Amino acid sequence: MKAILSIIIFSGAYVLIVTEKVNKTIVAVLGASAVLFLKLITFEQAINEVDFNVIFLLIGMMSSVYILSKTGFFEFIAVSVARFAKGDPKTITILLLIVTAVLSAMLDNVTTIIMIVPITILIMQLLEVNPVPVIIMEAIASNIGGTATLIGDPPNILIGSQAGLSFNDFLVHLGPIVLLIFVIFLLSVLVWFRNSFTVDEKVKKRVTESVPALAITDPRNMKRSLIILGLMFIGFFSHSAIGVEPGIIALAGGMLMLVVCKCESEETLMRVEWGVIFFFIGMFMMIAALDVNGVISTIGEKILHFSGQNLFLVCIIVLWSSAIFSAVLDNIPFVIVMIPLIRHFVVYFSKNAGIIDPSIIHLQVEQPLWWALALGACLGGNGTLIGASANIVMSRISERNGYHISFSKFFKYGSVFTVQAMIICTLYIWLRYFHA
Repeated sequence: MKAILSIIIFSGAYVLIVTEKVNKTIVAVLGASAVLFLKLITFEQAINEVDFNVIFLLIGMMSSVYILSKTGFFEFIAVSVARFAKGDPKTITILLLIVTAVLSAMLDNVTTIIMIVPITILIMQLLEVNPVPVIIMEAIASNIGGTATLIGDPPNILIGSQAGLSFNDFLVHLGPIVLLIFVIFLLSVLVWFRNSFTVDEKVKKRVTESVPALAITDPRNMKRSLIILGLMFIGFFSHSAIGVEPGIIALAGGMLMLVVCKCESEETLMRVEWGVIFFFIGMFMMIAALDVNGVISTIGEKILHFSGQNLFLVCIIVLWSSAIFSAVLDNIPFVIVMIPLIRHFVVYFSKNAGIIDPSIIHLQVEQPLWWALALGACLGGNGTLIGASANIVMSRISERNGYHISFSKFFKYGSVFTVQAMIICTLYIWLRYFHA
């Protein structure tokens, strides 16, 4: 009964989010309240499922980016990029997508989106071009780039920690396929938007003749902010070595920037997208109800039963189901649920094949399953507006700047690139791990 109620509440909330009849933050919080009120999960279970690393990362980076934005830094970058590309929107778009993917691989996709989307909106406003298609592409590019490394996307951090996979493991196994997917993505973007961007020559001339340095309004605080932001990035790179989560680093950095730059604390904290924060908390709690009441684990068992003893088929089911469920849910809690299922699959196939050598199990059974999960969860997040944290943050920043992005608008682009990526990944898993 609890499982059925959990499904009904989540399904009802999802329908309201998709149709946009009610604000999605309100829907998520009401859904979380319902699972708690009906005692589908305990309060402790609900709190334990909230990923505070993600919450703190969002609060810290939103605060930092707002403080930096008051110095004119983003306007400076926007004008500089526009001048470098000579006001050509296609060139600017490709440059921004490449920068987004690279930064997402080195940092994480949420941080990258918080930094890059305001710059993009400013550039497109300078060129008098609608920024919505471009920033949607940036969210997709951030999820693609973040797939390549251990620290690029939260699901990879979870998988690497639980499976004992190193930074180099992710680069070696996921780097090549992510590069191929990204190149095909860029080519697809060029074809899709080949006739979309038209800029008047007067506008281009206005951009190329602009002086980027004039955009800086507070050089002292800009330098202070950038130094602290640099220290935060060092912390992100070395968080495993120092044993401090990225969320704590971001939150501490944001508060330090608030003090050093002598900003008004209430004004800065009001600029945090609290709607996004509560949306995540509500979604985490609703998904916790699905998890605790056995809904997702039951689905996993059905997958195993359906596939029989065909490891390749299980990998493909894990790949595609991860993509589908990560698009419908959020990929972080989904991966948390899938990790024990993958371990169960490893034991099952190892016993059936009579393999007892841990190194052979790792190479022949574990790795294909873990990489299928990572690719499906990270790239599947591109399927819908709520599939990945980066997508939600992008839409909120866009909305705050006056550009509404609907669920259907994002789905129009995201679903196409998700299916494209999954087809490529299916071929990659077969050729790399199963083709003799």
